[in-house]
Amino acid sequence: MLDVLRKIVQEVSVAPDLESALNLIVRRVQRSMSTEVCSVYLFDPCDQRYVLMATEGLHQESVGSVRLSAAEGLVGMVVERAEPINLENASQHPAYKYVESTGEERYGSFLGVPVIHHREVLGVLVVQQQELRRFDESEEAFLVTLSAQLAGVIAHAEATGSLGKNNDIDSKTIVDLRFEGVAGSSGVAIGIATVVAPPADLASVPDKPAKDVDKEIASFQEALKLVRRDIKVVGRSLAQRLRSEEQALFDVYLRMLDDNALAGEVIVRIEKGNWAQGALREVVTEHVRQFSMMDDPYLRERATDIKDLGRRVLAYLQEAGPAELDYPEETILIADELTPAMLGEVPSDKLVGLVSVHGSSNSHAAILARSMGIPTIMGAVDLPLTRIDGRELVLDGYSGRVYVQPGEELLKAYRDILRGEQEEETELQAIKDLPAETTDGYQIPLWVNTGLIADVARSLDRGAEGIGLYRTEVPFMIREFFPSEQEQAQTYRKQLEAFYPRPVTMRTLDIGGDKALPYFPIEEENPFLGWRGIRVTLDHPEIFLVQVRAMLKAGEGYDNLRIMLPMVTSVHEVDEANRQIGRAVRELQEEGFNISRPQVGVMVEVPAAVYQVRRFARRVDFISVGSNDLTQYLLAVDRNNPRVADLYVSYHPAVLRALNFIASEAHKENVPVSICGELASEPGGALLLMAMGYDMLSMNATNLPKVKSTIRSVSKEDADELLAEVLSMDDADRIIKLINERLTELGIALPAQPVLPA
Repeated sequence: MLDVLRKIVQEVSVAPDLESALNLIVRRVQRSMSTEVCSVYLFDPCDQRYVLMATEGLHQESVGSVRLSAAEGLVGMVVERAEPINLENASQHPAYKYVESTGEERYGSFLGVPVIHHREVLGVLVVQQQELRRFDESEEAFLVTLSAQLAGVIAHAEATGSLGKNNDIDSKTIVDLRFEGVAGSSGVAIGIATVVAPPADLASVPDKPAKDVDKEIASFQEALKLVRRDIKVVGRSLAQRLRSEEQALFDVYLRMLDDNALAGEVIVRIEKGNWAQGALREVVTEHVRQFSMMDDPYLRERATDIKDLGRRVLAYLQEAGPAELDYPEETILIADELTPAMLGEVPSDKLVGLVSVHGSSNSHAAILARSMGIPTIMGAVDLPLTRIDGRELVLDGYSGRVYVQPGEELLKAYRDILRGEQEEETELQAIKDLPAETTDGYQIPLWVNTGLIADVARSLDRGAEGIGLYRTEVPFMIREFFPSEQEQAQTYRKQLEAFYPRPVTMRTLDIGGDKALPYFPIEEENPFLGWRGIRVTLDHPEIFLVQVRAMLKAGEGYDNLRIMLPMVTSVHEVDEANRQIGRAVRELQEEGFNISRPQVGVMVEVPAAVYQVRRFARRVDFISVGSNDLTQYLLAVDRNNPRVADLYVSYHPAVLRALNFIASEAHKENVPVSICGELASEPGGALLLMAMGYDMLSMNATNLPKVKSTIRSVSKEDADELLAEVLSMDDADRIIKLINERLTELGIALPAQPVLPA
């Protein structure tokens, strides 16, 4: 049965559209379970009913016309209970509803299981037989397992099916198509989608109209010629080691590339208007689907060969025309997975929004987007990546929604929000040079988190009083090899010079987890619990020492450098790092540099560090909390996984109590404590942290004015009362609700919500 399950899921996942996927499901399930009927009902949000979308065994004319509410019939009962219903004689059940057009009166036994995606019942999968019998446990288990595996595939096919191809759809016929993601960076953007596909990844290649058909065909034929050459070279090099029948496989490959096979079909698609890469994706996907459905094992394996050929041809196509992206004036960049390097490829004056199909609001790319003030949505897993290039989008970075082909009413609602944001930014500019001081005279410095040189001007323009976190790994991530000591020193000096005499806190190289260097790959099954942060640099003192020397050189004459150690879990790591820093200071002094030992601190971002704060404080000059990772580890939630994104909650009672404990422990040793996680960027979070006693708050530059305005609108007493009430609560949702209520009572505006058309 496991093989059958795998085969059905594989076939459905490559179906070209929703209708094909559903028809394939009912045929395969009916055959696999030897039942007389298999049907699929899907929820229609327009009339809030479950519609018969495909069947094998009932009358075909009933497809699309039979509609049941969640309170009607056995299908409705499956929906209401969200669990399987297995009946020996369905017609005798009180919930049974006879629908004449289906012809189901002949069938006695009934087994229905819900298709659930993201806790919502998408539909119901039903099998029926004439024989009066209860389906056995193995049959029920098979159908439940299948529905669980198919839920995501059906949801994606449903989303993708709502959009036609660029050349087949009247942009005015279907509007306001909504796709859900996770809010990554707040704000609203209205612009044109530009899809970026990673190298040799067919699945991510978008459809685009061919600007020059002849040129596209010529590029494709040149790529074919190069792939044929490669195959012949490999075949000759292996000739002595392969039997004749094995060598014949290379001839099969070459025949697949003939004009009468794959190549000819691709050219036809190009002539119909799709560019070469999109046409190649269409043809390869269709052939893979057909071969995957075949019963013969040998023929099924040909699907792998076709995918391999497609990737080879695509690689040459991309190499021949690299990065010929046309960035519109208002570009919303879309990728399967956003990387920091992608953010730097678009002209900054054109980039208005970002969308990542994978990743979460706390991935490194999202954090950088927040620091740059770019509205961003992460984890939009159902977004039909290949079909939205060039379409108009509305990106709602508050709710995590993307609207494709927005209508005039929707556009007006979001343009109103954009105007409101611009007016608020103008008002906040007036307090740029004022301190973050409460109404009763309590002051708290507001610092910024940076990673790019472009962050500096933005941060100073918003009134930053220092840098609480400079992510030194960012310059490493946008290069193809380790930067030299001199190159690093030049980069660091720009930050120190621009902020002088304000303090600049530089975190030593923090790679691993979701931050990988292409030239220093770290392959691990669980990277967040692996070799990362201080563990890497202490294992490679040559990397650590070069970086520390570069920081010290950069700080000569400024005396505003602070060095921070990431991912510390033991006093041994702190002692060893202190020893290495001391060595670097002595070396440079001996070389004639006029430097002194800077302040050194540690980041508290793993549970082990929480309970050693006082021990660390005796060895360092300051403590800084990385609340993003700390939240992830305390809640056992991968912050890059959109499936559990809703479980990553900074206001979880355990997180807030840990943060309160850290501040208290640090102050017992008279050591200042700051925080550089995203919680400090939120008005409510900033008030709680101020009440806990944090000495500095470090945040993205975009949110700094709003946080300052919030602090200047309240008294320290207000913040203390809010904290006391929050710490007595045991539910994150109630805590968030309370904070929003208090902010509203204090006259602090929450993010605007659009008045959407009905």
